[in-house]
This record gives sequence, structure tokens and C-alpha cells, in this order.
Amino acid sequence: MGTGGAPSPGASALGFRPGPVGAALAAALAAVLAAATGCTGTHPADATAGGRTAASSPAPRTTSPEDLCARVVAHWSREVLDSDTYGDYQTMGLSNGQYDILRRVVDAARAEKRRAGARAADLLIDRRARSGCAAWYRTGGPSDGPWQ
Repeated sequence: MGTGGAPSPGASALGFRPGPVGAALAAALAAVLAAATGCTGTHPADATAGGRTAASSPAPRTTSPEDLCARVVAHWSREVLDSDTYGDYQTMGLSNGQYDILRRVVDAARAEKRRAGARAADLLIDRRARSGCAAWYRTGGPSDGPWQ
């Protein structure tokens, strides 16, 4: 049963009366959104020989837990190297285990900086963060606890 040309109750309450222009705008908006999000309505089987299919798309690159650990530990080690304190591991976004690695890395980097300079300390930070995180994950990494 039709409405006899009358708009729906919700549309009239909002003062919206769909017409040819409104319908065209809605269709154009839907097309733009579909193109922007990649929702074209085609399936990989429908793709032409020149089109890309889902199978030919490169896989997203993921960062291993060891690499992520090494990157954040090295970053924060550089941040606290010239400080008198280590800072708070929670505000750094580190787990307790990562913070233990950071303290060992910073202690070694401070000694290396006094002995051989800032460049040597910087290189040591990268090596020690990587080896510390690799060892930590080799032995199981974080536990199920919230700060391990």
C-alpha cells in the first residue's frame, strides 16, 4: 500500500521531501562512498583480466612482537638516557618485562656514552634493545598478567 505521494512521517517531521534532486544527490553520495571505501559491488571472479583481485593484493605488513618491543625500548631508552631517572613504565606504554629491559639498556648506554661518546651509546641501545627483547620473547615473553 503506497502513501499516495505523501512523505513518510519521519521525513516530513524533519522537513525533508525527497524529489529528483534529492534522489540524485543520494545516489551520487552512495557512489562516492562506495568508491572511497573500495565497495564496488564486484567480486574477484567478476574482475577483468586487467583488474586486480583480492588474491593479487599485497598482504599487509605486520610487526613481530620482538620487533615492536625493540622499537619501543630503544625509543624510550634514548628519551631517558640523559635523565637522572627512568620514568614511569606505564606512561611509556611498556610492560614490566620491557621496562626491565629498558633499565638494563639505559645503564649500559650511560656507561658507553661516558666511555666512547653519544654515537657509541646510540648504537649500543639498538643492539641491546634488540637482543634483550629477542631473549625475552624466546623465553615466553609477557605472561597473561596485565604488566608482565
